[in-house]
Amino acid sequence: MALTVIAVPAPAASAKSTVNWGQCPNDVPVGLLQCAALEVPLDYHHPDGKKISIEISRVPSTEPAKRRGVLLFNPGGPGGLGLTFPLELAQAGLPASLLAEYDLIGFDPRGIDHSSPVSCELKPDQFTLAPKYAHNPAEVVEAAEATKKIAQQCAASASAPVLPYITTANTARDMDQIRAALGESKISYFGLSYGTYLGGVYASLFPDRTDRVVLDSVLGPNGYDITAARRFAEGMQDRFPDFAKWAAARNSSYGLGTTPADVTATFFTLADKLDRHPIAGIDGSLFRLGTHGLIYQTSHFPRLAQLWQTALLDKAPPDGTLPNASGPIQSQLGTMLSVVCGDHAWPRLISTYQRNVVQDRAAYPLIGGLTANVWPCASWPTRPIEPPVEFSDQGPSNLLLVQNTRDPATPLVGARDTREAFGDRARMVTVDQGGHGVGLPFLNSCGYNAVIDYLATGTRPAADKFCPAETNAAPTPQQQQLIERLSRY
Repeated sequence: MALTVIAVPAPAASAKSTVNWGQCPNDVPVGLLQCAALEVPLDYHHPDGKKISIEISRVPSTEPAKRRGVLLFNPGGPGGLGLTFPLELAQAGLPASLLAEYDLIGFDPRGIDHSSPVSCELKPDQFTLAPKYAHNPAEVVEAAEATKKIAQQCAASASAPVLPYITTANTARDMDQIRAALGESKISYFGLSYGTYLGGVYASLFPDRTDRVVLDSVLGPNGYDITAARRFAEGMQDRFPDFAKWAAARNSSYGLGTTPADVTATFFTLADKLDRHPIAGIDGSLFRLGTHGLIYQTSHFPRLAQLWQTALLDKAPPDGTLPNASGPIQSQLGTMLSVVCGDHAWPRLISTYQRNVVQDRAAYPLIGGLTANVWPCASWPTRPIEPPVEFSDQGPSNLLLVQNTRDPATPLVGARDTREAFGDRARMVTVDQGGHGVGLPFLNSCGYNAVIDYLATGTRPAADKFCPAETNAAPTPQQQQLIERLSRY
């Protein structure tokens, strides 16, 4: 069990906000969005030491007379860009009641883009941090050597002295600095994916400073540790049958198989083929990763089918078929590694990963040999600066968890673990749906309405709730753009 971390005291809320809102950085969309910079400690155990800058943003309440407070957002990651997220959600269809109720607050977490960015100065061929698919123990050793070079690159970078302090606990403490600077005694929060772990850490460190907290697509209570890495494979096994059924119904268009079993066989045929003979730089591991990334949302299924179709014809996929990372990639990757490797101490013995690969290849044959393989954290140059935060059932009962039954990134098992860890502080809405994300205005109306009802009115289910499957309209262009961005995290 994780050890409890004592919260570093934060200043009491001011009588009024001390934030000087102004123009956003030049590369941030203008319009409703306002921005400001806050100075926070790099190391909260030495608050008078080195400071870093955190960039925050605001979409002001549309009706100040009805304003309840502030609603902070985190889109996921770790390493997700958060500055424009409130504006993107507003444009994608948040209801007027919510826009009136809150100032919507975004921020780039420490180490990202406009918030004192870090960099491991990685080379382009190191941008895929997940390891190769391992078929045997020797390939685990090869992966260990490759990921060790990534860890060494981080240790040799100019950001190396800062990396140990880019952690989830410190980002949660930054959130409390944001709360205090805004003059608020409490904050409401909406976090997606990794953002659910960040929100859970905040609610554990500062329980009495939370108002209404929504955690959407929920990680387990230990965040991105080795267990969460391996659970990507379980999520893939949960979600893949949805695509197999979809593709089989469209065999006349894509030729991937007339039954879900045939489509599944095509997956293994293509993965084995690309292991032996990559096409345009796409090997079996990248094919597996690309397939996993493109089942996050059903709207991506046609792109995935097209990827498979071209691979069957020994052709490179068209541009834009595979998910692409964009934006400040160096700071995103540096922050991701710092958080994942700095929150938890990962096993160092290669034999541990060799054993895990054998187990997960059998249990989750689609990508288990990949996600159980060695990550750079096995060779990370520093140990965590403090123990992980333990989720606590002590505190206000104000947490709402929303979770799909077939989520490829944060599978249901992790959400159930987090629900149990928070006890009576939490309620969970489970949605009979595949994909990553519940509380967005274009997915499942039952799950989405549960989120909005809670944030806008404080109405939370009295007990855990189940939402049946729905058939929804296709997302609008603005909604699809938001889907594309969130699918990178």
